[in-house]
Amino acid sequence: MRHRTSIAMLATIALLGGCTADPPAPPAAGASPSASSPGLTSGPYAAWAAGRSTPVVDPLYPERGTDAVDVLHYGLELSWSPSKRTLTGTATVQIRPTRDAPSVSLDFMPYANDTVTVDGKAATGAVVREKLVVETPVRADVPITLVVGYHGKPSTTAWPTKRGDAHPLGLTIDSDGGLWTMQEPFGAFTWYPVNDHPSDEALYDIAVTAPKGWSGIASGTPVGQDGTTFRYRSTVPVASYLTTLAVGRYRTLKATGPRGIPVTTWYRDKDARFLPMFKRSPTFLTWLEEHFGPYPFESAGLVMVESASAMETQQMVTLGEAQPLRGDRTFDLNTLHEYAHHWFGDAVTLTDWRDMWLNEGWALYAQQLYARDAYKVTKAELVRSSRQRDAELRKEYGPPAKPDPAEFGSTNVYVCAAAMLRQLHQALGDDRFFALARGWVQENLHTQQTRASFTAYVNQKTGHDFTALIDTWLDSPTTPAETGPLPQ
Repeated sequence: MRHRTSIAMLATIALLGGCTADPPAPPAAGASPSASSPGLTSGPYAAWAAGRSTPVVDPLYPERGTDAVDVLHYGLELSWSPSKRTLTGTATVQIRPTRDAPSVSLDFMPYANDTVTVDGKAATGAVVREKLVVETPVRADVPITLVVGYHGKPSTTAWPTKRGDAHPLGLTIDSDGGLWTMQEPFGAFTWYPVNDHPSDEALYDIAVTAPKGWSGIASGTPVGQDGTTFRYRSTVPVASYLTTLAVGRYRTLKATGPRGIPVTTWYRDKDARFLPMFKRSPTFLTWLEEHFGPYPFESAGLVMVESASAMETQQMVTLGEAQPLRGDRTFDLNTLHEYAHHWFGDAVTLTDWRDMWLNEGWALYAQQLYARDAYKVTKAELVRSSRQRDAELRKEYGPPAKPDPAEFGSTNVYVCAAAMLRQLHQALGDDRFFALARGWVQENLHTQQTRASFTAYVNQKTGHDFTALIDTWLDSPTTPAETGPLPQ
């Protein structure tokens, strides 16, 4: 997740003390859960079967997202006019209703809606309290295609946190008239109609038309450029909070990661002095592959934006311009953290926001392990500082598995969950722990998981019942006692 300065420094302290013209190609077999809906096994919707999900109502933020629809695919045609400050879009959305209903609803900011159609026929749709409600009868498991044309000036939404680095979420206009977005736990609805919840992952085709001399950047694999229109495609599922969009005067730095993975950094002229830092992305990806298995996507990269934060947006990390200003070490640790999320959070996604620790604990622990390798921090130093900070955070925020909806992203979900993983590592040893980590990702690719499924996986994979250890570290109001390795 995005970093505030205190979280970035904490890791160091803890270690030292509209769709495209052609439909997307069908996804590879086995890339997603099976599509059991009759409308997804054949016919025009079969190409998007990999976008099938089981949406839930979020216990922390029930006003965002819905379990009444499962979006299979978003086709977004977007155009940005910096002089008019106007975003023009056409969203073509393939939807599987999960139950019979007189209407369908998606999260959406109140842009001016130019057209609304369902299966090619005009429909009535209006945005009320940031929900686009389209009056059309639907039947469970019978897919529909909703097309919404819209335009307007982007606006943001409040971030539900008291963090010191808090700023609005969603599509933001920068000082040069460009665009960027960060949107965890929600905010994608500020630029397209969306079921804005991680339990409803979908496939994406995004086309961004930028002014002449500008570039449009989005999450997904680049699939070509027509004039000033840049196209991206995601043929594996993406959670809405992991989508990104940026428009500006960008240059590119091309590199090759492990196994030939293309790595692209999008930067502005003012970022050019940091090119030596940007060139280290392949090193980070190689280290992560060695520890956690193959990189789970077709391409990787960074896009620099006018922010102090950073975000693990899928295939294209959104990196605030303040990050490299903090120096090589902090830049390396934070950037590796965001890339680690591509395994833990992007490839395997939480089901609801109660389990944010499942993303952040893994990413921070990977960051700590990298710093141990790169900066030769001893195990004793890591244990001592980890326990000290864990105790402080449990006292301030409580245990990591009981997040406060008004304190999204509090530091306990990072540090206390990473401490739990350190205990698992200590119990299992290197070989078994990294086998567990690699298996968790590779055997659950492109799915949503929960605390219960994680615990069950750990117990099954290791042949040992770790339920009490996991529960204690996730639920205890005070720092649990240290435990040693399992008997050999």
